Amino acid sequence: MSPCSGSRARLAGGKAAAAAALALGLALAAVLPAAAEPFSFTADRVESVLAAGKERTVLSGRARVKSGTLLISADRIELSGKDYGLLECSGSVEAFDSERAIRIQSPRLSYERKTKLSRMEGPSVLEDRRNRVVLKADWIENDGAKETTLAQVNVRILKEGLSCRAEYAFYRRAEKLLELSGAPVAYKDGDEYRASRIVVDTETEEIRLEGRVEGKIVSSQDETAAPPAPAGSAEPGTAAGAPAAPPAPGVPAEGAAP
Repeated sequence: MSPCSGSRARLAGGKAAAAAALALGLALAAVLPAAAEPFSFTADRVESVLAAGKERTVLSGRARVKSGTLLISADRIELSGKDYGLLECSGSVEAFDSERAIRIQSPRLSYERKTKLSRMEGPSVLEDRRNRVVLKADWIENDGAKETTLAQVNVRILKEGLSCRAEYAFYRRAEKLLELSGAPVAYKDGDEYRASRIVVDTETEEIRLEGRVEGKIVSSQDETAAPPAPAGSAEPGTAAGAPAAPPAPGVPAEGAAP
């Protein structure tokens, strides 16, 4: 093949890709309601099925989708459902919602655009930057509309001087409350708390224990050291403040007149 032929082939391939992207853009414009939130995408490769009732588009290679204030990037993103309302993402998934200050990392993520419901599978991280809370688990469901998060399996919570672990966690961001169950443990400033159920106020870091409770308090050296005894209050046998022994019968007290 001559150099000119190769150039023409590459040009034709580029035109085909551009045509496919343009066709998809026109299709999206046709099916998305006029009042829908802004929606855009980029990827190295695009495959689309535009048959009525079977609409499906696969973005692969540095795929990125922006839906309203949510930006998602992944190795592969599949768009399907009515108005392309369902996004199935896989491979190094990262998402950030600038309105809610929520950042997500996961190997797999599904997102429903209409309900703003996202589900993460595999070791995942959800970071609430507004409340400075990091939640880690093997399965996470985040409801953006209700401002709640449900996490299961190997749950870990991190917040400054507070850390928790459990098998289940329910986080209400608006109320700043974190509910833990399934052998929950909370650690704060070196202290350890265990209970059947633990409720944490993420704003004040107050911990409420429910059911069977166990605790291990590690106090500082200053707190464990006995405070200086006030004058005249030391126990018998101590040097400072010990009361004088009464005089023996028939013996005048010291300093008393004979």
